[in-house]
Amino acid sequence: MQLLRLGDPGAERPFVRSAGGVLYDLSPLTADIDGAFLAADGLSRARAAVEAGELPSASESGQRVGPPIARPGKVVCVGLNYRRHAEETGAPIPDEPVLFMKAPDVVVGPHDPVLVPRGSTATDWEVELGVVIGKTARYLDRPDDALAHVAGYVISHDVTERAYQFERGGTWDKGKSCENFNPLGPWLVPAEDVGDPQDLALSLTVNGVVRQQSTTKDMIFTVAEVVHYLSQFMVLRPGDLINTGTPEGVALGRPEPKPYLRAGDVVELEIAGLGTQRQRVEQA
Repeated sequence: MQLLRLGDPGAERPFVRSAGGVLYDLSPLTADIDGAFLAADGLSRARAAVEAGELPSASESGQRVGPPIARPGKVVCVGLNYRRHAEETGAPIPDEPVLFMKAPDVVVGPHDPVLVPRGSTATDWEVELGVVIGKTARYLDRPDDALAHVAGYVISHDVTERAYQFERGGTWDKGKSCENFNPLGPWLVPAEDVGDPQDLALSLTVNGVVRQQSTTKDMIFTVAEVVHYLSQFMVLRPGDLINTGTPEGVALGRPEPKPYLRAGDVVELEIAGLGTQRQRVEQA
């Protein structure tokens, strides 16, 4: 099952695609795919409605694909969470997850343009497994409890401006929260349909050249460990998004001159079972 939102920015409507590939209008069940829907056992209710034939069929033709969840309450990110990525950037393997935040309003659709900020010299790509919270997680006792709080998984593109991130002082957030810096989707896939989140292949190409190709097996901190860890410092609420880190192959880790994104580039991302994204890079 896949949950998605179609329509113009700010006017998306909810839909669900069955395992057989049929698209259904989810609006008889909910006004949107948001935290309230997820908290109210929305994924199970959507599945039951599809199986019972209670939803009208629909067509995706010609419609923009929006982010599969309405604007999250927060976007929490983990840096340096793949061993080979830490190695390529010359960073030590962290003892604890490296955390930063992205502004929630940078979340856009999976095929919306990536905007190079004005004055940018180092806009970089990062394919990531996105985790969407479905049940409030607060001071979880152990990692084994964590996955029960996950609604599902998505492809997340954690676009980053490296000069802003490392050369302008302060926190990483300023290099992470530029306009359109988090394409998301195309779908939210329920956790029960994904299985083991530590066994997913992920890849990214720029202009058809493979830049990232790895697996979530290379994560330093697993999804369960990340959710458990975060719950000790903040309350994770339904609809919140966690970006779990990127594998090796970013522009930052390449020899000079580093091939940072420029207007006209095309970036394509894929995670096994979660679909694909395609963005054209434009100047802001």
